[in-house]
Amino acid sequence: MTVAVIGAGMSGLSTTHFLAEQGAEVRTFEASAEPGGIVRSTTVEGHVLERGPQRLRLSKPVESLIEALDLRDELRFGDDDQPLFAYDDGQLRRMPLSVRDAITTDLLSWRGKARVLLEPLTGGAKPNETVEAYLTRKFGHEVATRFAGPLYSGLYGTDADDMYVEYSLGKALDRFGVEGSLLVFMLKKLLQGTETPPIVSFEDGLQTLPEAMYAAHEESIDLETPVTGVEPDGEDYLVHTEDGTERAETVVFTTPAPTTAALLDDVDSEAAGTVSQFAYNPIGVVHLHSDFDGTGHGFHIIDDGFKTDGSTWNHSMLGRDGVFTSYVGSGDSEFLDADPAVIGRRAAEEFETVTGAAATVLDAAVLRPGMPAYDRSWAALDELSLPDGIEICASFMSRAGIVGRIAGGKRTAATVAEE
Repeated sequence: MTVAVIGAGMSGLSTTHFLAEQGAEVRTFEASAEPGGIVRSTTVEGHVLERGPQRLRLSKPVESLIEALDLRDELRFGDDDQPLFAYDDGQLRRMPLSVRDAITTDLLSWRGKARVLLEPLTGGAKPNETVEAYLTRKFGHEVATRFAGPLYSGLYGTDADDMYVEYSLGKALDRFGVEGSLLVFMLKKLLQGTETPPIVSFEDGLQTLPEAMYAAHEESIDLETPVTGVEPDGEDYLVHTEDGTERAETVVFTTPAPTTAALLDDVDSEAAGTVSQFAYNPIGVVHLHSDFDGTGHGFHIIDDGFKTDGSTWNHSMLGRDGVFTSYVGSGDSEFLDADPAVIGRRAAEEFETVTGAAATVLDAAVLRPGMPAYDRSWAALDELSLPDGIEICASFMSRAGIVGRIAGGKRTAATVAEE
């Protein structure tokens, strides 16, 4: 079969890789000059910086891919035994991510901690239940608003009350096989001694992975070749670029929702209209250099009045000397339209407010369209029906993150091969 893959981010590269393993003839088109999508690594003043994801877990799909690409010697292992903090009421407080922290943290009152013990008496998610309502029903108002809600919704820049469980958190619960009690599930894992895959990166940054995937399939991937249109032609599809036209039996879209919708319009306008409803949150990514010597993975902001959503401490977690990455202004388009110097300065000021340590800006950028919001607009997924020969493998359809996109590419390749 001939398959056209649109986009060479992690979704497109993974789909290309696993389709090639299935023996398919693949042609992949990427508009930019580099593969990897939002996975971007750069070096500034001798510091390796990540403009997209900061690290990944060495899960089985990732490890298998690393072995296939002979990247084992380039791995950089992080320190997993460190706390995550919340900045609340003017202080950094440990988030209860372990049994020890759950008992000792001052982020929650004893009443709030005790309420968690009632969680096994609650049921699973209800239809059209928001993440905030679900977490409040399961764990109580305090845990929902001061811990679980900010921790989850902060990843996407969307308020937990604007996210339906079935289109966001529910996908993660399904993936781990959680049907009823989260607490019972976690206790079983604890008693079984299940190990969490270690945190890893690469010596030269995460972009090492997509670059290696591109190198392995370079003959079938066209960079700097944006797709200008897709149209049906009998049982096949014609994929148009400025360089010519490719005929394919199957087309896999791996681009963000706005791009996918625009290209899908000539194929199926109704499906394109559905995809166009999915909202995204732009986000500012500011890399800071500081002498701050705190130990931890970073912090989330709970206090009002901050543009900073949270910070990853690359210095502590990955041994990136003096580097801290702040995420600012998620979804605040007006703020993120400002000059990058203004955005960076605000991030540095707020980092000093939170940690007490001064910081200088190494780099500031805005990711657009940014993160899928997974907000109420995702209810449109129920209306999405794709024509034969069209597949979508993208974070807005399932799971964001590098691991999720590798798994999505493998799953899509298997589906295409079956068809």
